[in-house]
Amino acid sequence: MTHPTTTTADAASAERRDGLRLADVTLTLGDGDSTVTALDHVSLTVPAGELLAVVGPSGAGKSSLLAVSGALTRPEFGTVLVDGVDVSTLSPARQAELRRERIGFVFQSGNLLPALTAVDQLRFALHATGRKVKDATRSPLDLLEQVGMAHKANRRPHELSGGERQRVGIARALVTAPALLLVDEPTAALDRARSHDVVELLAQETHQHGVATVMVTHDHDVLEHCDRVVRMEDGKLFD
Repeated sequence: MTHPTTTTADAASAERRDGLRLADVTLTLGDGDSTVTALDHVSLTVPAGELLAVVGPSGAGKSSLLAVSGALTRPEFGTVLVDGVDVSTLSPARQAELRRERIGFVFQSGNLLPALTAVDQLRFALHATGRKVKDATRSPLDLLEQVGMAHKANRRPHELSGGERQRVGIARALVTAPALLLVDEPTAALDRARSHDVVELLAQETHQHGVATVMVTHDHDVLEHCDRVVRMEDGKLFD
């Protein structure tokens, strides 16, 4: 498998971050007889600058892995470190702050706010972290340019195609310069060509800006763009 080249500057950027580390993480869902082990002693390290793909059948625990990694769900056991911060030691308020400031989420549908234009989606994400647009590492318009959406900066979600909404969603996730990017089935509603474009974009952003990226996917055609692939089955992780 051939991967995009990482420059010296890219490597230096990656070294400044700690990425994602899970150690012996266990998560059970349900009650009584219906209890299911969603994550079964999962350990995983995703360094800054790596795009990791997670594959496996439905119900294998992939969504639970994203939820725990993104500080959306607390595991019963184990440790979750995001950019060197132990998520399990944080209060709910601090976890929410961590999500806003260090974690970017890319959803299947883009999950954009209907009333906001593309550029305002990014401005709103910055506002939620308490940052001003002028203080952002990368401006909303620059990011839209990089994902090929600057020409539609003033369009609302209903005026965009599925692929365009997905690109805006990626730009929104990156505008806060996250240490960790969690991506849920980004190609589910896209054709083959656009699927490759989206994952190539994720790989480019991951390598150039030292982001630790975890992408859950059923689309094996795009795995060539990833640095590493792991498989989940019955809550267990396999290299």
